[in-house]
Amino acid sequence: MKKIIILSILAVLTGLLGQAMELSTKQSFILAVFAFSILGTLFFWNFRLSFVFIGSGVLFLVHSMDVESFIKFASLDVIIFLVGMMIIVGMMKETGVFHRLAGAFFNMRKLTGRKLFIYLMLLSALFSGLMGEVASIMVMFAIIMEFCKTLKIKPMPFVIASVLTTNIGSAATLLGNPVGVLIALRGGLSFEDFLIRALPVSFIALMITILVLCLWYRRYLNEISLALAEHNHNQPHMFKKSMNRKEQVSIAIFITTIFAIAFHKRFEIFFGLEENNLLIIIPIIFAGIVLAYRYNKAHYYIEREVEWTSLLFFMFLFAQAGVLQSSGIAQVFADKLLKSSGTNSVLLSGWILFSSGILSSVLDNTVVVASYIAIVKSLSSFYFNPKLLWWALLFGACFGGNITAMGSTANIVALGMLEKERAGEVKFSEWLKVGVTVGFLSMGVAFIFLIIFYK
Repeated sequence: MKKIIILSILAVLTGLLGQAMELSTKQSFILAVFAFSILGTLFFWNFRLSFVFIGSGVLFLVHSMDVESFIKFASLDVIIFLVGMMIIVGMMKETGVFHRLAGAFFNMRKLTGRKLFIYLMLLSALFSGLMGEVASIMVMFAIIMEFCKTLKIKPMPFVIASVLTTNIGSAATLLGNPVGVLIALRGGLSFEDFLIRALPVSFIALMITILVLCLWYRRYLNEISLALAEHNHNQPHMFKKSMNRKEQVSIAIFITTIFAIAFHKRFEIFFGLEENNLLIIIPIIFAGIVLAYRYNKAHYYIEREVEWTSLLFFMFLFAQAGVLQSSGIAQVFADKLLKSSGTNSVLLSGWILFSSGILSSVLDNTVVVASYIAIVKSLSSFYFNPKLLWWALLFGACFGGNITAMGSTANIVALGMLEKERAGEVKFSEWLKVGVTVGFLSMGVAFIFLIIFYK
């Protein structure tokens, strides 16, 4: 009840703030409803669908949204892309390909605590970039728990390190995060753009993060080395037998999908297609191949591997964020930003980077990006370098999500699994100390990149 009262007060205050910013009464009401939906998901995460459903319904009732505008703003292109990738990743998980790949890293002699720690962080970032942050952290959590149970060590530092590097790796490619897909489609960015611009920044941020975490948890790494010494410095060899046909076909489908997505821009130019059309539909085509090849598992992939709760949440969230643009609220915020930053593109992109990062530390980064897109679109209509703003939003959302335990979906999923396994609890202050350090160092690296990119 206290949370409900606080939530209601904050929603009303948001509406009054809109009035103070010279928004109309209707615009202020829309802003208050949006705040109620967003803050409701923060206070009552398990009821997030309830809040976005109710908030969208209210917007329908006050004629701020109709069926046509809902479909327009629900970002169905992003949803379609994610459905296809989730089915393909589900096949990879079900056939055991990712665990085999992890086993290949750990089947080595003279394994130390530091080496194991670094391998897990590198693997977390790699998996995140290839199959998305949520699927990545689920696979990595299973691997971490296997090691921790064998070595009889506490898993919390491993889990925190894996999540932090997962979020950094999720900014490296277009596949790493739902916000990356959303930004790419709205900002006109291709897979190649991510490889050229986002991958180097993420790699530098990852190296700095690994260095910081190795220093931060140096005592813990010594404990791991001692535990490994008791087990003769070797984990039991994993996956000695050769790959079966299912694994081989799964890898072939996955690699072909990644290849097709990587060169979607070239294919679109060659066939004279509209920008990003192939990007959206390629995962669906290959998901169809997966469902045909593994027809006996088709229902399993669709029902269990596709995260329908998250996708519905995204749809209604995106639709509400679209109302901010259509109602003119985003334009008002954009005008305020322009007045405060003048014509300095670097200053403006820096403001977007750090403000979205800080907000992502208390709200899920998908929520933040959905809210910012309308503002960035309004700013892009001026003579600023628009891509600079989209990159700022990407890095702010992904890197800022590391600051607190609630900053990204990967954080929440990992802590939920940790609680389910009854493997301990991560204190808010424990996460905050290392999260602030890693988060702001990563955003600092991104800001330097933005300055170089602008020049």
